[in-house]
Amino acid sequence: ITMDIEAINSIKNKEKRVKLFKKFKRLQRREKRKAITEKQKIIAKHGPDAVKTKPTRTIENCREAEETEVHDEADEDIVAEEATDEYTRHYNKEIEPRVLITSSDKPHRRLICFMKELSLVIPKSKLKWRKTTKVNEMARFAANRGYSDLIVLNEDQKKPNSMLLVHLPNGPTAYFRLSNIKICKDLRKDCNDINAERPEVILNHFTTRLGRVVSRMLGAIFHHSPDYEGRRVCTFHNQRDFIFFRNHLYQFKSEEKVGIRELGPRFT
Repeated sequence: ITMDIEAINSIKNKEKRVKLFKKFKRLQRREKRKAITEKQKIIAKHGPDAVKTKPTRTIENCREAEETEVHDEADEDIVAEEATDEYTRHYNKEIEPRVLITSSDKPHRRLICFMKELSLVIPKSKLKWRKTTKVNEMARFAANRGYSDLIVLNEDQKKPNSMLLVHLPNGPTAYFRLSNIKICKDLRKDCNDINAERPEVILNHFTTRLGRVVSRMLGAIFHHSPDYEGRRVCTFHNQRDFIFFRNHLYQFKSEEKVGIRELGPRFT
């Protein structure tokens, strides 16, 4: 018996409509059980690859395609743009990054701790108390002393809440909101375990034109040539326009198995 839900809904008699709807649902369940049984028989006979399964619906694969997404890194416009931008000298290994890290005026304990741990994560970075100096004056101060980047950390209600990243001397500048900050103490880690070696930097899912610019900004505060003997790796993972940062250490358990141990800090 074949039934149409629209035909059932068009029946004006409520008692008859409810009765047919229940029968319709019973037939649906029966067909579903029958399909599952047939599927199990095919899998038992030919293996799991013999049955086609629908892909799992996730937020990522249901997103609309981004118009500015870069599909070919060898595109002439992309190559020409990145060959003449402000980070060309860094990625050509002509200069080494030097980063100055400062904060808002009169920082509190948690921001101070976060600044110190961030200075351990970024090689050749220095801390300087800003006091009442303006940001543009701080940028000129850093540029005149050979720094390549300036990081200004701000706080709200005694908690870090934003980061200003300035590439010296002429920009660009990016403003990031910070959330889910976990310093080493929160993770039950020791910040002294963060060595001074140049880390490997992993940049994931920066696939749009703007994403590539942001990834080059974040990559430029680290040395372009990592020290692989140091075994430290910093990851920036972009997902739904949130950038997740993690700082790990490779642990070689054997010649075939490699594990990772989080050092901290972590933030979004």
